[in-house]
Amino acid sequence: MTNIIFLFGTFAGLIVIGGMIAVIATSGGHPDMSSNSLLVGYLIMVVGLSMIFFAVKRYRDQDLGGVIKFLPAFLMGVGISVVAGVIYVLVWEVYLAATNFAYVDAMAKAMVEAARAEGATGEALNAAIKQSEDFKVQYHNPLFRLPMTFVEIFPVGLLIALISAALLRNPKVLPDRA
Repeated sequence: MTNIIFLFGTFAGLIVIGGMIAVIATSGGHPDMSSNSLLVGYLIMVVGLSMIFFAVKRYRDQDLGGVIKFLPAFLMGVGISVVAGVIYVLVWEVYLAATNFAYVDAMAKAMVEAARAEGATGEALNAAIKQSEDFKVQYHNPLFRLPMTFVEIFPVGLLIALISAALLRNPKVLPDRA
């Protein structure tokens, strides 16, 4: 089971981080703070973390004879989520280092531009500028950045693990045809 967790967790992490970096690259490195970009980001996570479902199904059908209980299926999904989350964090760290944290500067700039677009002036604009500068300082601290990056992906994995375990504990759901 451990091999399956690491294999499928690695696939999930690479799919997610690959999709995220592709989105960033196609945007020219300028973060899009709209709700559409958040939707695309979470959709990429759902696609990548669907590896949980395939891993649990594979384990149930090939190793357990077509039957798995909820808790082992859920824990397998959690393990895959952890592996995917660690890979996501590590590759994101490499990306940040390779780009000299350019994404953070672009994100802070986007925060200020969003405030201006909403009509912020004077004190409100100064508050947005201070908030963006505070964000840059916080994001350069690995004790803030690493858990924050992990928490972006892990809850999505937990939800998919829960759904996968609930569905696949029933041996009639997508039974093995072999």
